[in-house]
Amino acid sequence: MPHSESTPEQQDPPARTELTPTMEDTTLNLGNGGLTDEDLLMADVDEVESPPVVPPAAVEQEPPPSSAPAEEDAPVEIKQETKSDIKLEDLFDGMDSDSDDEFSGKNNHTNKDLVTGQVPPSSPGPAAPSGGGSNPDLLRAFYQLLFPWRHYFQWLNHSPTPTPDFKHREFSLWLSGGVVFRFQSYATLDLLRKDVFKHLPERIEIGPIYTANPRDRKTFRNSSAFKPVAKELCFDIDLTDYDDVRTCCDKANICGKCWRFITMAIKVLGVALKEDFGYEHVMWVYSGRRGAHAWVCDRKARGLDDHKRKAIGNYFSVVKGGEKTGKRVNVRRPLHPHLARSLGILKEHFLTDVLEAQDPWREEDRAEKLLMLLPDVKLRVALKEKWEANPGRSSVVKWGDIDSVAKTMGSVNTKDLLEAKQDIVLEYTYPRLDILVTEQKTHLLKSPFVVHPGTGRVCVPIDTDDLDGFDPLGVPTIRGLVNEIDTAGGVVKKEGDDEDRRGAEWEKTSIKPYIDQFRGFVHGLLREEREFVRVKREREEEGGLDF
Repeated sequence: MPHSESTPEQQDPPARTELTPTMEDTTLNLGNGGLTDEDLLMADVDEVESPPVVPPAAVEQEPPPSSAPAEEDAPVEIKQETKSDIKLEDLFDGMDSDSDDEFSGKNNHTNKDLVTGQVPPSSPGPAAPSGGGSNPDLLRAFYQLLFPWRHYFQWLNHSPTPTPDFKHREFSLWLSGGVVFRFQSYATLDLLRKDVFKHLPERIEIGPIYTANPRDRKTFRNSSAFKPVAKELCFDIDLTDYDDVRTCCDKANICGKCWRFITMAIKVLGVALKEDFGYEHVMWVYSGRRGAHAWVCDRKARGLDDHKRKAIGNYFSVVKGGEKTGKRVNVRRPLHPHLARSLGILKEHFLTDVLEAQDPWREEDRAEKLLMLLPDVKLRVALKEKWEANPGRSSVVKWGDIDSVAKTMGSVNTKDLLEAKQDIVLEYTYPRLDILVTEQKTHLLKSPFVVHPGTGRVCVPIDTDDLDGFDPLGVPTIRGLVNEIDTAGGVVKKEGDDEDRRGAEWEKTSIKPYIDQFRGFVHGLLREEREFVRVKREREEEGGLDF
């Protein structure tokens, strides 16, 4: 690792437990009988006929069903008080991501507050935010007409036909009123869609692939018989972690200026994941409000155990400690090639996006922090006197003052000063990660293409070929997309289309380029999966030859 004082010993992953076949599980079939890439993408999967879509104003709510005892996979209600004898280990052995206000902290939604039980459908929930992300009528139209179900299934299944990679995958559905379904799994895309159409979740989270069906987890007496075996390697970046260096916004608020910190992080991590680890299939997704998520989908990344995931997380742990811990970057010299390369990427961003755009040291108290990061005490005193005598100097000018004053003094160790300035650049620009998302296979992460309930924005993929052109405040919103469909003339069935396709409504809206990008990403991932199976089959055949 480029920055740790000691390198933890990486352990070989334990032997991967074979997935136990169920009545529908067969051998992984990725040969596809000579199907072309386009055949692979458009291969038929089990479909469900969507209920007719009518204008949101005309949709009536279903009457609440009669009360019934909670079943094995009953929803989870978030309450403020719980009994001390309730055991939650079997329910929430993983963590969920994204501490958005709608789901955590602000509403005291913590793991210890989760209990099983059936929430009456008529129970009043929180008022729908203005973004429309909690509006059931808009959600119904979005899931039926705009969600990329076919490509979503192929992305998680790694094949056009159902495999254990999909059947044993955990999904979590977050409903209005604080109701959460954990450990949901589906044998087919048809069943997942039916459940989503039924519950209209405000949020969907994705968990790991288990050795068996997550719904059957309580039937196993031996804990080793039910355990996570695979999951994409994920990274989570949240702008609230940059509150000590951004001056334009704070907390959940964002703008184009502070989004540049996300752009820097994606550039640094993107190059490192490819050049240092050899990963090719990395998808970055906007979180819908103030952050971004990376899904590393390569087969070798999905199979990493938690020890190796932690090692990768440590590799990128450069900025450490909290806002009040003083110097947060302490890296060894000579710099690891990854850090040297990262500085080359970040130095221009530091001048334009930090010093000029954020002006982090204009105020006296913030300038004090800069002084504390410099190693020479006499230099600190000289700079402080200069800035007090000339108040209102910008951060760009103060950054230049460091070299000019040091040169005038003549006694400053130039090597130590250069290294200190490098550390300052890293502290203000290097990616800041929610490390648990990377380290733990069981950690849930918000699904792509869901709608953020607070902003109404869709969690769309980010085009890494045009990072500077991505505008988080300009992504499609659920309300805007439904209006676009209405403007385009509503649901139109094309001649020759099947009943469910309904003319591909998303093609008429501003979400089209994001779905096209997602489709291309899945296309490349499936091509690699077919190649892996082909090579594996050839090796097995060669090994079986008897000379």
